[in-house]
Amino acid sequence: MSPRQSAISESAASPLDAEAGALVSAAPPVAARARGAGSVRFLRRGIAGILPYPTRRLAGLWMVAAIALIAINQSWAFWAVNGLLLFLFLSDVALATSPNRIRVERGMPEVISLGVKGGIGWYLTNPTGRRQVVGFSDELAPSLNAGTRRQRVSIPSRRCVEVRTSFRPSRRGRFDVSLVTVRVEGPMGLGARQRARRMRHILRVYPPFKSKDEAELRINKARILEVGLRSAQGRGGGTEFDQLREYNVDDEFKRIDWAATARANRAIVRTYRAERNQTVICLLDNGRMMAGRVDDVPRVEHAMDAVMMLTAVASRLGDRAGLVAFDSKIQATVSPGHGRDQLGKVTEAMYDLEPQLAESDYRGAFAHTLARFRRRAMLVIFSDLVDQAVQENLLPALPLIVRSHLVVVAAVQDPDVVRWATATPVDGSGAYRKAAAVVALDERRRTVARLRGVGVTVVDAPPGKLAPRLADAYLKVKATGRL
Repeated sequence: MSPRQSAISESAASPLDAEAGALVSAAPPVAARARGAGSVRFLRRGIAGILPYPTRRLAGLWMVAAIALIAINQSWAFWAVNGLLLFLFLSDVALATSPNRIRVERGMPEVISLGVKGGIGWYLTNPTGRRQVVGFSDELAPSLNAGTRRQRVSIPSRRCVEVRTSFRPSRRGRFDVSLVTVRVEGPMGLGARQRARRMRHILRVYPPFKSKDEAELRINKARILEVGLRSAQGRGGGTEFDQLREYNVDDEFKRIDWAATARANRAIVRTYRAERNQTVICLLDNGRMMAGRVDDVPRVEHAMDAVMMLTAVASRLGDRAGLVAFDSKIQATVSPGHGRDQLGKVTEAMYDLEPQLAESDYRGAFAHTLARFRRRAMLVIFSDLVDQAVQENLLPALPLIVRSHLVVVAAVQDPDVVRWATATPVDGSGAYRKAAAVVALDERRRTVARLRGVGVTVVDAPPGKLAPRLADAYLKVKATGRL
């Protein structure tokens, strides 16, 4: 469907209609009944579409007249000039075309990724028999960073004019773009009519998939290893029997099938592939710890990138990937699957999540996961390795899942803390900052050791490295058959 075909209805009421309704409802009941429904409609119609709006040309003309009146210094001239200007203004408003007759359509995408440049187009059609000067203003959020949201154009008779601009969202989430205000100037350009109309459009800004290329690299590498090619950094060949084939010089001797070799009278080896249809569930912490910023981006944004990469890799390699997002309560759940649209389902569930400034309920999230998904799975918990929070919230809840599932905790490091801990201080504040950073890193190492002590695999990586290292950990688990 073209942008013009996707235009939304233009017949919705203006915000000024609400003011009109309030004025009418405030009138005494007897007087309101006396005026009747016709007066109510006239008042609403007048406020919404006939209320005059002065233009800049009128303001400039009034300023020139004021200077001339000061020079004349006659009272009769004051009344005459102002009366004439008022008459011209009201006449121009009366002759102006109703904004309802100007057709306006908006064309913009429904989905865009954070930081990606997109385009918006407005299509204004003049069905009248004369040229119209039309101004419009669209309801675009400031975080969309649109080049412009208001414009003034001249539209020839019975012609359509297209106005375009670009935008680059700086915040993910759901944006409800609804109202467009249209103003039509009169023939003399002294007055105008204005009306707001509802043209609802939902724009969804998804988190950026920065690790997409890394995901494709690992998917291709895993598939190459599956067909029997060797890699200098390949780890294992899987645990599920695939087929028998003739021995090659790069094959390991332990893969030789001696019974098949004896029957064929030549060396035959067994080939294996990674097991399929296994389950990977990402548990995304959306609590206060994930609101902290790393590289000027909230921790939850780094975690979302890793969730998307792990989902893409797992689903493309035949495994089932799912999601549970939680804070003090469960925010979103995506059942495990390996279809082509699984990554889209996971992204759709995450895109409008905002970290809640509350403690996360790990025990409730784990209980929900165990109740929904009973099959043994690789549970990847995205959180932060803050010593106190881990000891008070995460560690007490881990016994619920470590007994029957393979548990991985993924966290992003703060490069500023690492830099402060290794820098040479030049003043007193630098020395205190270095001491605090050293203590923070030491507590983080102790937290990692505690988690590994209860059987949890920990992936702690700097920004940009968390997603690839987590995918490598997943591939290693598949190659070694730990699931």
